[in-house]
Amino acid sequence: MNLRPYFSSSAKVWDDIQWVYGIEEAGYAGWEIVADGNYRLEKPENLEKIKEVIASTRLGITVHAPYGDLNLATLNDPIWRESIRQIEVCIKTAGELTDRVTIHPGYLSPAGKLMPQKVWGLQKEALRRIGKCATEHGVLACLENMISQKEFLCRDAGELMGMAGGIEGIGLTFDFGHANTLGKVPEFLSNIGHANHVHIHDNHGVSDEHLPLGDGTIDWKTVGKTIATRYSGVIVVEGRSVEEAKKSFAVFSRVFV
Repeated sequence: MNLRPYFSSSAKVWDDIQWVYGIEEAGYAGWEIVADGNYRLEKPENLEKIKEVIASTRLGITVHAPYGDLNLATLNDPIWRESIRQIEVCIKTAGELTDRVTIHPGYLSPAGKLMPQKVWGLQKEALRRIGKCATEHGVLACLENMISQKEFLCRDAGELMGMAGGIEGIGLTFDFGHANTLGKVPEFLSNIGHANHVHIHDNHGVSDEHLPLGDGTIDWKTVGKTIATRYSGVIVVEGRSVEEAKKSFAVFSRVFV
């Protein structure tokens, strides 16, 4: 197994940080910090605890920027600027820990649906600003494809690559669980050479369930073989608990070869 996975859990952001030690015990090579709840990086007390865990393990680190209630494509200017600011604050601190930060694209509000070209332009300008910040702090900010909710931008590979293309400091996170909610796993697999970061988790092709690998409908034999052959970066298993992490690791070890 040439690829050694990291683990991440958005379900654990309010839990005591002791759970993270179980990631290494389960065989994972790293931890993707979801920078929310008790893991907001701009809070010194959070950052101190995170650094203590990193120093006492051999875990590599990547970061997922906050996304709750943020919208990089909103027509509401104060909210747009605040969304950019929070991601930039995360990136500045994340640069002390990693060179990869995943960010979510924005979404169409009711007003935004009436002005789609304006929304596209706002999202591109947000990425230019975030990319500049990322470059200054030695980070690649990787834009992630979204789930089947029609309001989200960047649900297919073409739009994701088109949105991020040509912007310094901006890369791509391919999320195969998200892709499965749209039946687009083959589309993202065929473009895997463009990915700078990868997320994997399972579901039944309808909603974003974040199930362990093998508990949904994704063909992990095909996905695993293709990614292992054509991709050499960090791959993050997402789940809800260390117990689920162990289950996913067993599947990963069999098929990502």
